[in-house]
Amino acid sequence: MTVANTPSSPAEAAAMLTRAHEVIRLNIAALQALDGAMDDSLGRACDIILGRPGYLVVTGMGKSGHIGGKLAATLASTGTNAFFVHPAEMSHGDLGMLRHDTTLLAISNSGESRELRDPLIFCQREGIPVIGMTQRPTSFLGRNSAVCLTMPKVAEACPNNLAPTTSTLMTLALGDALAMVLMDRRGFSAEAFGLHHPGGKLGMSLQSVGDWMGDRPAPPATVPLDAPFSEVVSAITEGRKGAVAVVGPDGTLAGIITDGDVRRAFTRDIAALVAADIMSPNPKVVGPAARMSDVVDLIVQNKISNLFVTVQDRPVAIVHIAELMQAGYVS
Repeated sequence: MTVANTPSSPAEAAAMLTRAHEVIRLNIAALQALDGAMDDSLGRACDIILGRPGYLVVTGMGKSGHIGGKLAATLASTGTNAFFVHPAEMSHGDLGMLRHDTTLLAISNSGESRELRDPLIFCQREGIPVIGMTQRPTSFLGRNSAVCLTMPKVAEACPNNLAPTTSTLMTLALGDALAMVLMDRRGFSAEAFGLHHPGGKLGMSLQSVGDWMGDRPAPPATVPLDAPFSEVVSAITEGRKGAVAVVGPDGTLAGIITDGDVRRAFTRDIAALVAADIMSPNPKVVGPAARMSDVVDLIVQNKISNLFVTVQDRPVAIVHIAELMQAGYVS
């Protein structure tokens, strides 16, 4: 059907907005129905997954498959070894991915997708537990599941009650609930999450300062407490970070001197000044185990350009805001 490319009338625009609100309300109602229908089956499903040493294999056909692919990715990134396999491919050799120590999470709103029959029969024959996710617990999927995660029957947002809409939303929400409960049970930490997400701004924020430094961090420029003014200026220039660490006789950090401190020092008799006279004591520091998000917070909240990484109170690296911006840690 061809639709004329003309602007909508005020009445048509109002009708479209009304329809959009209706779809949202139907989705909200579906999630509320799902929330009310939750029972101990989710916990039993978690017990099966946690008790099996192998992978959790996720499968589903059509829109259920698309949701399954997203759930497998969520599970894998939150501590549950999981991957998605297309059910039709299983019938052509990929059943070999279902080893005896795996678990199958099969998704089908009707529970009667014919592409799921071969994997389900295989699992029954091989003793591989199946966790089913469906609206029909009496379906072929429901009957062949060790645990059936049953979703309530609700109308689709589609005016013909055909296109999967509310049903896929419930499936996604139920799968996310399963993934998050498993994550809690495993004690999966933010640090572990960061290891699985090294890319992107989220992954970078979860990296440790030690990861950022690498195996061979560039040591910061340092001067002793009694360094003359000219030596301080030279150290800042050579260090190219706009700051220098002032260290005591034992090498521990005593203070920081920045470009701004040097400029302010010119109002005084620079010939008589030493590092201890112009440094700012007690500079902000972090350890190698700190998250990069903590570094960004310290720099932004304190409106500073540099901070030191210390080990046993000795400066081992310097972080400059320009580097963070260049690497994408700060936008």
